[in-house]
Amino acid sequence: MTNFKHRRPRRGSLGYSPRKRAKRLVPRVSAWKEMEEAKLLDYPGYKAGMTHAYKIDDRPHALSRGKEVLVPATVIETPPVYVFGIRGYKKTSSGLQPMGEVWSDNGHSYLGRKLVLTKKKSKSKSKKKKVDFSEAADIRLLICTQPHLIHLKKNPDIMECGIGGSDAASKLEFAEGVLGKEITVDQVFGEGDFIDVISVTKGKGTQGVIKRWGVKIQDRKTDDARRHVGCIGPWKPHKTLWRVPFSGQMGTHTRTALNKRLLKMGSVQEEDITPSGGFINYGILRTSYVLVKGSVAGPSKRMVRMRQAIRPPRHLPPGKPVITHVSLSSKQGV
Repeated sequence: MTNFKHRRPRRGSLGYSPRKRAKRLVPRVSAWKEMEEAKLLDYPGYKAGMTHAYKIDDRPHALSRGKEVLVPATVIETPPVYVFGIRGYKKTSSGLQPMGEVWSDNGHSYLGRKLVLTKKKSKSKSKKKKVDFSEAADIRLLICTQPHLIHLKKNPDIMECGIGGSDAASKLEFAEGVLGKEITVDQVFGEGDFIDVISVTKGKGTQGVIKRWGVKIQDRKTDDARRHVGCIGPWKPHKTLWRVPFSGQMGTHTRTALNKRLLKMGSVQEEDITPSGGFINYGILRTSYVLVKGSVAGPSKRMVRMRQAIRPPRHLPPGKPVITHVSLSSKQGV
């Protein structure tokens, strides 16, 4: 609570309230950066772990510009995704509303584990209803991940992704060209790009106000419990305000980390950056990967979504980052 006498700021931020559990572990993206180029605007991956790398500092106004600096980095494995559908949206008085979907004929073998697929019929009996997307205001893709390629699990994760383009016609043309095909991460991002990472944080269960909000522990001479809020409100109004810190759910929240820079993109066949002994609780890398500067919310093996930075920084470093070394030392703590 705020101490008005000494003007101390309140404990904890209300920017993320209400702090409740995420509906599902696959985060939903509802806004993408507008781009003229027709391509996928976000890409999913699976968090492997963290390491550190040495790079040449190329920030325009940094005091260490041109020198070699150490930066923490998160490794995200990015197996190719499969495009199995196209969804069109029409503009109404209540906003965008879906108007129909078109699915690929050659469905993915693992897609039936998540969706109820229609049985294949003979060409004479099958009569497909064509969806007219000519009046669509927006076109989006339905994609699924392929975690079986990295030996993580068999069930794919399904999501909806936005498409870049000047108008709906160009988006539809791109969507029809990639329907039933695979898309890799190098077709979406490039080294040095700034991205936003959307993921679900680690779950910590029900926690008290000390850990959840950072409230000060009461004095040792307090008659009642010490790990609680001293006063939860005045006599008037006769109610407890929602701003008062209370115990409750902590973790498993959907969070968006803005302006993370892609330091490196590669594949295991070209350069393997798996540390000695593998990543803790993950193992070894098997396909393509990206190296993101800084930390990413969530535990190992959790799916994260990366989109083009919707609010990039004002002073952008020029060109690609120069990585001189990526640590391959053991993360097992021995």
